Amino acid sequence: MIYGSASDWRNAARKKVLFFGMSGLGKTYLSNTLRDSGDWFHYSIDYRIGTRYMGEYITDNAKAEAMKVPFLRDLLMSDSIYIGSNISFDNLTPVAAYLGKPGNPALGGLEIEEYRRRQEQFRMAEIHALLDTDYFIDRAQRLYGYPHFICDTGGSICEWVDPEDVKDPLLSELSKQTLMIWIKGDAAHTEELVRRFDRAPKPMSYQPEFLTRVWDAYLSEQGCSGDQVDPNAFIRWTYAQALAHRQPRYEAMARNWGLTITADEIGVVRDTNDFDELIERTLEARANRP
Repeated sequence: MIYGSASDWRNAARKKVLFFGMSGLGKTYLSNTLRDSGDWFHYSIDYRIGTRYMGEYITDNAKAEAMKVPFLRDLLMSDSIYIGSNISFDNLTPVAAYLGKPGNPALGGLEIEEYRRRQEQFRMAEIHALLDTDYFIDRAQRLYGYPHFICDTGGSICEWVDPEDVKDPLLSELSKQTLMIWIKGDAAHTEELVRRFDRAPKPMSYQPEFLTRVWDAYLSEQGCSGDQVDPNAFIRWTYAQALAHRQPRYEAMARNWGLTITADEIGVVRDTNDFDELIERTLEARANRP
């Protein structure tokens, strides 16, 4: 780790962290808290994906829908109007809308092969965005003068790495640049995440092998074909399994490549002093671990 002790962290002129874990446990809350102090640059992986690596996919998808309407088609073909997405840190809906959900087209679902294609596009986009971290660390200081840096990752980072491989290329690169911190939830947090997702299911990205397994299992359990699947029912059914699939991967990432702090500990962080003290305590506890 780039900070081996509490004193290393305390005395560091530049503090660089990467938060990972399931969405909804405090990554973005903590990132915003630090950013609002004025000394931390906030690099959002999801925002980078949507603006740099999937922007054309998102816009072209919206154009394809507009081209189905004769009135809009004529305007687009004559360059009288343009279509773009309005992605922001607080509104990443265009990315989720493009990623979509598999199932019955009449219910807004995508055919499974198209869904897999978009999943692969997202996988590559996320890997590239993560590998841009070093560039943004330099840019944050050189261009904007920020001394400290946050990489705020999406929940699917664990899908593209092997945390038990000491030579994993993505984790090796990220750990050279940042202190990797897992924000861990407990059973109560998991139950709340499932309840929240059930109320408003939203698209997710999945490891290809995991997607194949749950898709085949769902079709078998429901006794239906892919074009009969209710998209929202499928992703609701899959969500708890996705949490269980990701938990040991996050745990291994923290054990082998970084630190663990809990969502409850994040909940009481109000400013940079609170955060510094939390990291110092966590580093001390790790150093004293048998």
